[in-house]
Amino acid sequence: MRRMTSLCSALALAVAITGAITGAANVAVAAPAPPAMTYRAEASIPLPDGRWDLLSVDADHRRVVIARGDSVSVVDIATGTARSIGAIDRGHAALAVPGTHTIAVTSGKDNTLRLLNADDGHEIAKIPVGDDPDAAIWDPAARRIVVMNAKGGTVSVVDPVAIRVETSIAVKPALELAVMIAPGLMAINDEDANEIELVDLTRGVALAPIALNGCEGPTGIAFAPDANLLLSACANGKAALVDVRTRKLVKLLPIGAGPDTALYDAARRRFLVPCGKSATLSVFALNRHGAITPLAPVPTEIGARTGAIGPDGRIYLPTARFLPAEAGKRPDMVPGSAHLIVLVPTG
Repeated sequence: MRRMTSLCSALALAVAITGAITGAANVAVAAPAPPAMTYRAEASIPLPDGRWDLLSVDADHRRVVIARGDSVSVVDIATGTARSIGAIDRGHAALAVPGTHTIAVTSGKDNTLRLLNADDGHEIAKIPVGDDPDAAIWDPAARRIVVMNAKGGTVSVVDPVAIRVETSIAVKPALELAVMIAPGLMAINDEDANEIELVDLTRGVALAPIALNGCEGPTGIAFAPDANLLLSACANGKAALVDVRTRKLVKLLPIGAGPDTALYDAARRRFLVPCGKSATLSVFALNRHGAITPLAPVPTEIGARTGAIGPDGRIYLPTARFLPAEAGKRPDMVPGSAHLIVLVPTG
């Protein structure tokens, strides 16, 4: 996302999470468990060259769709092969629309949401949205696509059947990733304000935000509905844990460096944060009493900062190998090195 300025090619930090985490509010934090591998690398699927951003899993058709700089990568999970579709102008988020063969992808530079047919790749529609559309999520209750317009500070609610923007809601600039936390209620990370914006999609209004004191540059966000907890991944090596019922920050947890996504594995009750600079996956277990336990971080690869999780618990992380970077510039990728890491749960 916009704060991910450079990936240090020689960086391979091992993040050790040790000691009990104290302070509790309404959520207990347990002592770290003994080191144990919670995920293992199962596959590495080659991808076309080029930059990537947000991705999603199309469980109905066993594929992963990834927003790329100028296209969308459609990855067949069964065969481990990828193909490119569409013509995108700085793709930010690729969203598989449930129950359809449609992929919605935000095209950041031309301020549109593109609807693509995942099977044959043809463009169904190009829908103007707000300024710099970034993250996009699916609202299952309303069956709408919700687009976060980062620079414009607005949210576009798109009807994928009528192919139009149904509502545009004013929020604040620097909107990042979002998640539904109740029917008609959405939480969005605000990267500049260091807070979570709450948006009532039913009424079309922004509500009072949740301050994330001690969290700098929140991007990724995940929600555990069984515990009413939100987790925001921050750029300063922290993750902010928020109680949705009280709408307050209850704990800062240590994570790796360079996160851009946060995930929740409901079956295993785990929060997951891919960290691209430290080449780790931070893992937190949540028990039935609401206690959070940091588990041993899982080694990944430099650049694996975004990800998606399938219903079987497999985690998909795009990355590549990088050449040494010049001062102040993003490193170039090694040609032919882009790939999709597949992690499978163990134990």
